[in-house]
Amino acid sequence: MSRPAVFLDRDGTIIRDYHFIDRPWLVDLIPGAGLAVKRLNDAGWPIIIVTNQSGIGRHYFTMEDYRRVEARTLEVLAEAGAHVEATYFCPHHPDFDGPCECRKPGTLLFRRAAAEHDLTFTGSWCIGDHARDAIPALKLGCRGILVPNAETTQTEIDQVRKAFGPEGVAATLDEAVDRVIESAR
Repeated sequence: MSRPAVFLDRDGTIIRDYHFIDRPWLVDLIPGAGLAVKRLNDAGWPIIIVTNQSGIGRHYFTMEDYRRVEARTLEVLAEAGAHVEATYFCPHHPDFDGPCECRKPGTLLFRRAAAEHDLTFTGSWCIGDHARDAIPALKLGCRGILVPNAETTQTEIDQVRKAFGPEGVAATLDEAVDRVIESAR
């Protein structure tokens, strides 16, 4: 039976965004992110990370570098008592690889995750620190939440508020998790 999920962005949402992170020792959970993911786990939500990794397409780092960072991300989440069901990433950049459907706000990775993990978009959530992380929810038929940080533009905040209303923006990942958990009650 299909179940709803939470699709989380990685850099800037779960871990600090160092722009093209290529070394596992740089992986640093954003304060409160581990606990927020654990709260979702405890509430029974499958967690899927969907992340754009254009540093691969730009040749800033290799696929192997990405995999080491991914492994370290899963380790630090586990140290916080949290886990994710799967991670999906887009290695492309339009300037180098041309357009693709897997780069957010494209929905290919979300659809692939849903098919591979028996997930439904009804009742699901897309959460991240940029509009491109939340906006796929519109095409998928689920809900989106933007968790702004210093790099999130006012235009993105306005775009997500227009798409999802005031509840589409949360001050922290923990606040977004409150909304997700409350929605299931």
